[in-house]
Amino acid sequence: MQAEDVLKHAFERHGDALRKSEAILKTVARGAELLAETLKGGKKVFACGNGGSAADAEHFIGELLCRYKDDRKPLPGISLVSPVSTLTAIANDYSFEDVFARQIEALGNEGDVLLAISTSGTSKNMLAALEAARRKGLRSVLLTGAKGVSLSEKADVVVAVPSEETARIQEMHELIYHGWCEFLDTQSGARG
Repeated sequence: MQAEDVLKHAFERHGDALRKSEAILKTVARGAELLAETLKGGKKVFACGNGGSAADAEHFIGELLCRYKDDRKPLPGISLVSPVSTLTAIANDYSFEDVFARQIEALGNEGDVLLAISTSGTSKNMLAALEAARRKGLRSVLLTGAKGVSLSEKADVVVAVPSEETARIQEMHELIYHGWCEFLDTQSGARG
């Protein structure tokens, strides 16, 4: 198979995932509204994920702290995937399952929101983070894929991309959180 054929097929699958994701637009909007309400209330957003989803968590928090497209005040967000010494200490002294939950227990306050990103929706450390968030009075948004049902009962808003292909799920996740950032810009008085 030639490179062009492989790429064309990937583009086609991306387009298919995009078309199917239009069916979840109302849920995506609920996630945007929850984030905006949280930030307007002076609360903060936490984000976590594993692997590529960890990169997405970092990316989203970077957009909050810096800006998305337009100039605006920084928005309070904390990535739970960045403090390497914290992650490795918790994983070593407790378990990898606790790496995000312990941070939520220490830093989370009632009214904050946790964005948990998991393409599979089966990660034990994401489940522990969502449970810790609920105990502390945080609300939560889960970004997942079609099979992410095992975590869905633990989150307030579940955005499940209708795909089982990891790459397509990740591509839709980025589109979704970029859409959220664009909405947050409109809510925060950003100026282009």
